[in-house]
Amino acid sequence: MASLYKAIAGSKRKHDAEENEKPITRNRQKVLLLSSRGVTSRQRHLINDISSMFPHAKKDSKFDTKSKLFQLNELADLYNCNNILFFEARKRQDLYLYLSKAPNGPTAKFHVQNLHTMSELNFTGNCLKGSRPIVSFDKSFDASPHYALVKELLLHIFGVPKGARKAKPFVDHVILFSVTDNKIWFRNYQIAESINTVANESSTVVENEDDTTVKSKKKQLTLSLVEIGPRFVMTLISILEGSFSGPLIFDNKEFVSPNLVRSQLKLGKAAAKNTRVDRVQQRKIMKSEKIKEKLSKGPDPLADSVLFR
Repeated sequence: MASLYKAIAGSKRKHDAEENEKPITRNRQKVLLLSSRGVTSRQRHLINDISSMFPHAKKDSKFDTKSKLFQLNELADLYNCNNILFFEARKRQDLYLYLSKAPNGPTAKFHVQNLHTMSELNFTGNCLKGSRPIVSFDKSFDASPHYALVKELLLHIFGVPKGARKAKPFVDHVILFSVTDNKIWFRNYQIAESINTVANESSTVVENEDDTTVKSKKKQLTLSLVEIGPRFVMTLISILEGSFSGPLIFDNKEFVSPNLVRSQLKLGKAAAKNTRVDRVQQRKIMKSEKIKEKLSKGPDPLADSVLFR
């Protein structure tokens, strides 16, 4: 029996040693977060709100150039980051977002609209700073290949790895990405827990002359979502194969540039003004023509000035 016990114990020890020798896969994702020059105060507050949600992000100063974006790969290599989140402001009113996997790509470009910061919304939701979120995606992301690629990029950037340096070992909020009208909607919710006391079905009820009392009660945990903020809507413009370079692998034909929208509005206002000016000129011409007709006909023979001279 002793020899049999030693043989079994030795095999168990070998099995435990083999399990301990297996390599542990770690999610080593680090995000470089920065913006270009020319961002407004509202856009700057949005960037600060997003950076507060990322304990695994490295926030850098504003990037000077807008034409040589491939230099961001060198900056990411300098900070040992494999993801880039870059906000580009144009004309102090348009905001564009780049999601990139450094240094080999791909890169997705978005147009950010309807942005609202945490200070504007004043929601009651709250979460621990540095906590890890649950990243939730709509089922529409699996319907098309370009949205599936965007889903992977968002998961790598917004998903906080377990071993991040500033991450807290808590999961208390949900980041939701949903696709509606070919736009990606971003929401951030707190996971609120509440304990309700519910009467047990198998409890004994004692009936008195005045009232009825329930002896046993059970506690029930209910979960609800309370929005924290911020909010914004992203429109996918294009996807590049490389990191800020390479061939174009997806182009959104339905996207309309905000510059074109503003130019069309200006042309509409100019056309309305031109029609008003034309009407004023026509009235002046008609009035002058009536005066000329009266002068050409001469005085009215039935006028008092002619009859009673």
